[in-house]
Amino acid sequence: MIERVESADDPRLEPYRHVADPGWIREHDLFVAEGRLVVDRLIALARFDIHSILVNRAGRDALFEQLSSTAAPVLVCDERTLTSITGYNFHRGCLALVRRPAPLPPSALYPSRLLLGIESVANPDNIGGLFRTAAAFGAGGVLLDATSGDPLYRKAVRTSMGASLRLPYSRAEAWLPTLEQFRSRGFRLAALTPAPGAETLSGFAATVGTDCQLIVLVGAEGAGLAAETLAFADAAVRIPIDNTMDSLNVVVAAGIALERLRGCSNTPALKGGPTRA
Repeated sequence: MIERVESADDPRLEPYRHVADPGWIREHDLFVAEGRLVVDRLIALARFDIHSILVNRAGRDALFEQLSSTAAPVLVCDERTLTSITGYNFHRGCLALVRRPAPLPPSALYPSRLLLGIESVANPDNIGGLFRTAAAFGAGGVLLDATSGDPLYRKAVRTSMGASLRLPYSRAEAWLPTLEQFRSRGFRLAALTPAPGAETLSGFAATVGTDCQLIVLVGAEGAGLAAETLAFADAAVRIPIDNTMDSLNVVVAAGIALERLRGCSNTPALKGGPTRA
C-alpha cells in the first residue's frame, strides 16, 4: 500500500531515523536496502520480509509498478523530510527496511560447485564488490570467516548492486575446521596470494577439471590470507602481474580468478530459499 506522509513527526518514520546507525539496525534484526536499483531487485526477489519502504516522489514515480506490487507499506514524503529524518542524502530517494533472516549453515553451500571464501575482509565496499564479482562469474555462494564484514550492511548491499541479497552465503565461526568440512565433501581449496613461489593461476587452472568443487580463498588487502590458511589450502595460487606492482585489489583479484576457474561452476547456484544473514 502506497501512503503519503505529511509530517516528519509521523511515527511510522521512527525506524528511518536510525538508518545510519548499524548497531541499532542490527539490534532490531533489520537491514537497509538503499537506492532504486537495489530496492527494485529486493522486491523482485520476493525472498525477504520487507518492513517498509520510504521514497520521495521521484522514487515513487520511477518504481510505481514495483512498489504497487509489494505488500509492504510504502511511505512517500518530500526530499526535505527525507533528509531531516535520515540525516543524510541517501541514494536517489529510495530506502527499504528489511527484516534480517536467520543465517544459513555452511552445509547449505555444499551443493555448489564454485564458492568464494572471504577471510578478514572488513571493508563494506570490498564485501559488496566481492559479492557482485562472485555473482557475475558464476559462484554458487560465499563463505565468510567470523571477522569479515556484514554482507547486509547498507553500503555492502549497495556496492554489491543487490548481489548480496541474491547470492547464498554463510559465516564460519571456526574457519579452518569449516574449510576441512568442505574438503571432506570433495572441495579443493585455492588460496590467492601474491607470493612469488605460488603456482600461477593458469597453471592451477590446467589441473582443475569441470567435475571439481572449488573454493577460491581471498584475504584482506595488505595482510592477505593468514599463514595458517595458506598452509592449510590445497594450492597457493598467484596472478602474475607487472613487477612494478606488488598486488591487486582483492575484488579485482577475485574477479580474475573466478573468471578463469568458472569452468567448475557447471551446476546452478542455490535456488528457492532466502539469502541469509
